[in-house]
Amino acid sequence: MPLGAHMSIAGGLFNAPGFGRKATCDVIQVFTKSSNQWKAKMLTDEDVQKFFDAQKETGVKVACAHDSYLINLASPDDTLHQKSYDAFKIELERCHLLKIPYLVMHPGSHVGSGEEAGLKKIAQSFNRLFDELPDNKTIVCQETTAGQGTNLGYRFEQLALVMDMVEDKKRMAVCLDTCHIFAAGYLIKDEKDYKKTMKEFNQILGLKKLKVIHINDSKKPFASRVDRHEHIGEGYLGLEPFRHILNDNRLKKIPKILETPKGDDLKEDIENLGKLRSLIREKK
Repeated sequence: MPLGAHMSIAGGLFNAPGFGRKATCDVIQVFTKSSNQWKAKMLTDEDVQKFFDAQKETGVKVACAHDSYLINLASPDDTLHQKSYDAFKIELERCHLLKIPYLVMHPGSHVGSGEEAGLKKIAQSFNRLFDELPDNKTIVCQETTAGQGTNLGYRFEQLALVMDMVEDKKRMAVCLDTCHIFAAGYLIKDEKDYKKTMKEFNQILGLKKLKVIHINDSKKPFASRVDRHEHIGEGYLGLEPFRHILNDNRLKKIPKILETPKGDDLKEDIENLGKLRSLIREKK
């Protein structure tokens, strides 16, 4: 059961697996560059090798990266869209160099142009990217969102619509965020509701397309359309949804990543991972 958390890259990417080991992670998620800057320092051969060595030495695998929060592939502003496109292309290239299998991204915000126009723009961006990077091995995971503001991706159908418009479908997958889907109006608290939501996900997107799970509690109530993460069991979700996920055999091999608030000593990650591990039932 690969469980872990998003880790800092302070001092260099190669430090992240060590932070992950300190936090008792099996797997981690990282930014491959500063998340609030457009530009990125070029990766050297030494940077890449140190990153590989750190994973080998610690036994902590980097399961996925997350793209910069500045990127908006749905932007109706041509200048901002081009900036976003160029930045996302760099993110994909960095992940490929670092052999990170999945790049998680928020689909984007239509900023008033309308949902249909925004989704179309995202798909067009992917088609162009995949044409320009034919040998790139990193799979793009659209993340389910809470639907805050004009954010897209808060309905499974929206992610499916983008995938339908993308020609090279094998390069696309999904990251499910527990806080986001709950805030967007999907019930997962009791087992019956959880099964219904997962059935819907399977029918619309396909469970085979689910490659990463962000495992977060929610600071805001059901269907609030507000994205605020909380420690496991301390928010509006409680412990039960996590019990359902962790004991769902279909999801056993999927990396499950915490993105909950924490300090430098990582004790919150250790506590949250401990809670999650305690929910896993032993198979008889």
